[in-house]
Amino acid sequence: MTTRHLPTVRQLQYLLALAEHGHFGRAAASCHVSQSAFSVAIRALESTLAVRLVDRTNKRVTVTAVGREIIARARQCLRDVEDLVDAAQGHSEPLTGPLTLGVIPTIAPFLLPRVLPAIRRQFPRLELYLREDLTQRIYAELMNGTIDVMLVALPYELQGVEEMPLFRDHFRLAAREDTRLLDPARYDPRRLPAESVLLLEDGHCLRNHALTACRLRDPGRVSRFSATSLPTLLQMVDADLGVTYLPEMAEGTPLLKGTRIRTYPLTDTSYREIGLVWRKGSARGPEFRQLGELIVAHRA
Repeated sequence: MTTRHLPTVRQLQYLLALAEHGHFGRAAASCHVSQSAFSVAIRALESTLAVRLVDRTNKRVTVTAVGREIIARARQCLRDVEDLVDAAQGHSEPLTGPLTLGVIPTIAPFLLPRVLPAIRRQFPRLELYLREDLTQRIYAELMNGTIDVMLVALPYELQGVEEMPLFRDHFRLAAREDTRLLDPARYDPRRLPAESVLLLEDGHCLRNHALTACRLRDPGRVSRFSATSLPTLLQMVDADLGVTYLPEMAEGTPLLKGTRIRTYPLTDTSYREIGLVWRKGSARGPEFRQLGELIVAHRA
């Protein structure tokens, strides 16, 4: 059988770093190697594949057409290698070693303080790293292998993943206790004043979930002003500039302390689903399900 000279895992990792940073110096620094050693590795990879992956100038690096295809395949190869390692580790004690969890900012500050102590107690050898960002960004990191599993609000259109719904997080109407905008006891989404509903800005899935779950179909009810975070949003509600829809998991947290905001129940259908998501076919799927069961048991 003819022996083929194959790329190394490290060379593929360097190639992805170069694609991410677009600069040899920054990519080498991210991989903790000298720029000269990094450049030699990339040239060796090009020699092995007999193609030019990047065009080099003094100021920038441009990925060639074939380079873009190789990068996509390299990303898949590295995911397969990681799954191979996960499969081997899966035969040892579950939930040990490093695991990176992506979580969205409208879940992290409310749920994690409740469940992390239990996770540490039950799995003391688990090295849990947290990555907080918007759903679309952590999904991209999940698919390129930067994170292992993510904790998000569903539904959200995702491809190539497995989902484990955990629990429903109901929405509550949040308004200043003496609001002039409406009577919370007689709340009706069809009678809201124009531009009276304050929401997070586009990109936060909480915005779309709230609009859908709370049956707010008239865009004229939504304020032109939006917030980048829940604390900012609630400061505007506390000033009676509008009302909003608050996830039930935020109840009893420091978020509402020092404000004049009260919350009121909505219908049983006004909720978002909290769930774990990981790459389809991951060998660590059983571990992630075990993690999900632990989250459900200690979420309250």
